[in-house]
Amino acid sequence: MRIEEVLKSQFHASLKMLGQAIAGCPESLWDDRERKNRFWHICYHTLFYTHMYLQDSEKDFIPWAKHRDNYNYLGPLPWPPHENPKIEDPYTKEEILEYFEVCEKQVDERIPIMNLGDESGFFFLPFGKMELQFYNIRHIQHHVGQLYDRLAGRGNVKLEWVDMDLG
Repeated sequence: MRIEEVLKSQFHASLKMLGQAIAGCPESLWDDRERKNRFWHICYHTLFYTHMYLQDSEKDFIPWAKHRDNYNYLGPLPWPPHENPKIEDPYTKEEILEYFEVCEKQVDERIPIMNLGDESGFFFLPFGKMELQFYNIRHIQHHVGQLYDRLAGRGNVKLEWVDMDLG
């Protein structure tokens, strides 16, 4: 199996697990403000960076058509004065699932043409493009773990481990 096929398989498996979390989230948890980061916001953050890191570089990245300024940040902005972004209206589950589909298509479109020997293309990530894709998959799984943990406390949500996904 070629590395591109392995990357696509693991991206799709990770995204499938994220999709299970999104689809399984009860309405009462979707915009629950008891936690610092709301369920939908973690989903959006995860998809935003999945999408961005699949691009050749930060300058080549065109955000999703429904992107809202600074909604990709889960904490303070990375530039001074490091204020917390104003996150108001939540994305709906349907909107997040729409963005999810964009990201799945990006995996299929971008991985086969990506030069895995290049630098990351992101000045704040000083490693190569191949390592960036492992980093990207780990980022997805980090947040999937958070979301699965929240859902596990709710009981009747069926979540499964996905080994690999070959499309």
